[in-house]
Amino acid sequence: MKMLDEYFKLQEQIYKYFGYVEDWRVIPLDDGTMYFWCLGDHDVKFAEDKDNVFEGTRTDGYVSMIYTQRFLPKHIYRTEDYTMICVDTETDGNKFLQVFDNSKEIKEE
Repeated sequence: MKMLDEYFKLQEQIYKYFGYVEDWRVIPLDDGTMYFWCLGDHDVKFAEDKDNVFEGTRTDGYVSMIYTQRFLPKHIYRTEDYTMICVDTETDGNKFLQVFDNSKEIKEE
């Protein structure tokens, strides 16, 4: 099936871009590039409104724990323009490779 072949080729290109090597568990990709975001020691906070990033409430902003898996050598994949983070939403077992835009990163003070 041509669409399926194209999908996996594109996925492979994205993995290569970030230097990610899939191992043991398939973790789906999630587009978080529309969010402002801040990386903590054990979590990532993100929101559509820059002022709500540090709120961490389910109505204004979000918090996902960094998902650490012993089979992966690292859990944060940073490039010049984008960062991909293995996250655990702590909701219904959902885990993602969430991609963020580095131009929207907010550094904690």
